[in-house]
Amino acid sequence: MRNLRYIGTVLVLLVAFLQGASAQEESKVDYKEQQVDVNEIVFGHIGDSYEWHITDIGETSIAIPLPVIVKSSTGWHTFLSSRFEEGNGEYEGLYIARDGEYKGKIVERDATGKEVKPLDISITKDVTGLFINSALLVILVLSCARWYKKHPVEQEAPKGMVGMMEACILAINDDVIKGCIGKDYKRYAPYLLTAFFFILINNLMGLVPFFPGGANITGNIAITFVLAVCTFLAVNLWGNKEYWKEILWPDVPWWLKAPFPMMPIIEIFGIFTKPFALMIRLFANMMAGHAAILSLISIIFITANLGPLINGSMGFVAVAFGIFMTALEILVAFIQAYVFTMLSAVFIGLSRTEEVSEEKKMK
Repeated sequence: MRNLRYIGTVLVLLVAFLQGASAQEESKVDYKEQQVDVNEIVFGHIGDSYEWHITDIGETSIAIPLPVIVKSSTGWHTFLSSRFEEGNGEYEGLYIARDGEYKGKIVERDATGKEVKPLDISITKDVTGLFINSALLVILVLSCARWYKKHPVEQEAPKGMVGMMEACILAINDDVIKGCIGKDYKRYAPYLLTAFFFILINNLMGLVPFFPGGANITGNIAITFVLAVCTFLAVNLWGNKEYWKEILWPDVPWWLKAPFPMMPIIEIFGIFTKPFALMIRLFANMMAGHAAILSLISIIFITANLGPLINGSMGFVAVAFGIFMTALEILVAFIQAYVFTMLSAVFIGLSRTEEVSEEKKMK
């Protein structure tokens, strides 16, 4: 029986090899034309664009054109991105750069023929996704508020979506915000709760593979930059005297502060590294998750020319790992929203520390 297993295994491998060789021989003429560009698939999805691509049916691409709003050397231009296709890639002297420094961005040519980027405030895919997800968040919050107006808490406990929202709000407010900031936590609770649900909604919607989901909002460093700046302002604009004292004149030996202010320089540098860490952590984790899922699914198309046996087996592996990675990304969506909120609360709490008296220090 063992010998039969070995013989069967060898035969299966031989058949797979012959199928792959035959498929390669038949398609070697146009292999390069059929070759899948994984980089284009991955970065085309996680990057921003001037249209919302839905799907392809044969040679027809189904996409939603988005408004282009650009101020070039000839003035303001407002039109739909579909105009680029109608004008063979160019419209009113503007076109989308295919490569170079401004790849994927709208550019024009100056008098010397050099590509220059005009002022661009277009409604891109990420901006549209941001509007949709923000509207969804507002609807969820207002629905919960409407339920509480109609149902007194003393008489009826919330269920379904309202109950889940209440559980999340209580957990974040009591365990994270109140625990990290202290007695002054109510001042910062609206911002931190908004940041948590905003990140969570965008993370989850980014995993939905069809419209209106799929936009990589939190995988866009511009979005995470704005969130980090909001935390930076909350920490430093309302930091108390003790916070700034610990930065400008920390409680360390004098020779670390004068004549060369080594510790104050390190503390001032830390003011900027904290929000920078928030920005990079959220951006990198969400972008890497999208890239990993798309790379796994691309294996199906990469192995399409290697025969049905290899393609089928690798397709099964790709789908299995893709489902696993998607489930993992759902967990990561919650974790990243929680971590961003917790770290923001910790940084705000550090800016609200009270001065410790000498008697308490002795104790």
